[in-house]
Amino acid sequence: MMKPSLLAGIAALALLSFPAAAQQSPEAVAEAALKRAPVFDGHNDVPWALRGRLGNVINSFDFVDTTGTAEPDRDPPRIAMHTDLTRLRKGHVGAQFWSVYVPSNDNEDEAVRQTIEQIDVMKRLIARYPKDMAFTTSAAELEMAMKAGKVAGMLGMEGGQSIGSSLAVLRQMYALGARYMTLTHGRNTPWADSATDAPQHDGLTDFGRQVVREMNRLGMIVDLSHTSPATMKDALAASKAPVMFSHSGARSVNDHPRNVPDEVLPLVKANGGIVMVVFLPGFLDPAVRAHGLDRAAEKARLDGQYLGNPDGAAAALKAWDAAHPVPKTQISKVADHIDHIKAAIGINHIGLGGDYDGMDSAPVGMDDVAGYPALFTELARRGYTQVELEKIASGNMLRVLKGVETYAASQKSEPPLETPVAK
Repeated sequence: MMKPSLLAGIAALALLSFPAAAQQSPEAVAEAALKRAPVFDGHNDVPWALRGRLGNVINSFDFVDTTGTAEPDRDPPRIAMHTDLTRLRKGHVGAQFWSVYVPSNDNEDEAVRQTIEQIDVMKRLIARYPKDMAFTTSAAELEMAMKAGKVAGMLGMEGGQSIGSSLAVLRQMYALGARYMTLTHGRNTPWADSATDAPQHDGLTDFGRQVVREMNRLGMIVDLSHTSPATMKDALAASKAPVMFSHSGARSVNDHPRNVPDEVLPLVKANGGIVMVVFLPGFLDPAVRAHGLDRAAEKARLDGQYLGNPDGAAAALKAWDAAHPVPKTQISKVADHIDHIKAAIGINHIGLGGDYDGMDSAPVGMDDVAGYPALFTELARRGYTQVELEKIASGNMLRVLKGVETYAASQKSEPPLETPVAK
């Protein structure tokens, strides 16, 4: 029989021989990382949900628990919201970019008004819960709110139509609290090409480059999700501050035009930027992408077959949907995109941009904002260290935000860029 002292020595040697993370379960590693570095998510569409569901009438709206907001009898049915205070806490979300999205709109004056309304409703929602939420406009304010245990909120405009092709409006949106702008959404703007529209400008126009430079001067992050590869490259060439992709995947993992091509990833690294991995199944999963393409083809076929009979086409498509359910996407698909970006450009350029309340479904086990720990557990299971997980959770996004602010501080003596207004 071994002496107790010898057994103790062997045990101590074993502890020294293996890293601490190897002695912890993946769940414990994930929990430790999220405790030290709560999630700073790049994109959540609660403001749009408030507009679509409530018409921005929110004085009696309960944001503590939104699980009862499903509308199954509506046509089409509407699922419950993904986001509320209870589930944000459960998901270890410490900071959130709230997307003040409006649809792509040829009437840019209308888009500007709608954007201001979205800024207003999100500020009002945050103000209703002062013990739980905080509206922030700088990295210092955000970190202070997180340390106080609040969900720190910043605003991000989704779509360049929100500035009405005006640098003056861009500056006023910054004054209202917008801290990033996605240069395009589903359609081109007059000065930038979208990923999902026919190219018009081969990237950015000269005015588009001025928009990027003025965003840099102000301290507003240039967001390249939704943009075409040419726009991505032009913006990365023009920007003097780190950029972000607020909610995108890796195109090599799933060949969707909304994702980031491999040839762009090294440019993001050189810029010091970040790709915040989205959770929308169609962007993550090739099987879901293929299903969507098959459905679009079937819809076009049925519209032709039932020409002049839209009810017949709709009924036939409903039958097709019942016979061809959308494949379920697993958490592993999110991790696959993170793995690819890490292998391509390193751990320092990865974040998370869920797109909750802007999508109809999510990966199984990440059905709402309470699901972040499940992803971090999967990453820990794949060998990600606690330090790496902390960077993905919020460390990398904080670095980008501070880098943008540092560049803006260096430009304080520079006058605003000017363009003549229409006479």
